[in-house]
Amino acid sequence: MGLERTGNGYLEDPTIWSEDVMFEMAKEDGYTLTDSMVKQIHQCREYFEENQAVPPIRTFSKYVGIDKKALFKEWLTGPMKPISKYGGMPQPRGCV
Repeated sequence: MGLERTGNGYLEDPTIWSEDVMFEMAKEDGYTLTDSMVKQIHQCREYFEENQAVPPIRTFSKYVGIDKKALFKEWLTGPMKPISKYGGMPQPRGCV
């Protein structure tokens, strides 16, 4: 597909986001998204549409009803960076 991405892997043009784009980005990064991860990405997109911002992890954890530690364990990293990246959202503040 050859998606145009920033140096940090985010979409240059977030308006092209779709589930196909999400899976292609993850594949390019060697990442396999589970059904649970896909659901979280969609939930984060809902939050983003309502608030025009990617939520901090604490807020997102409450929003989706999943313990913060469980999110870190599932994503094997800080979860908001891959969630926002594969969800076609801006890079969260504080994520390097």
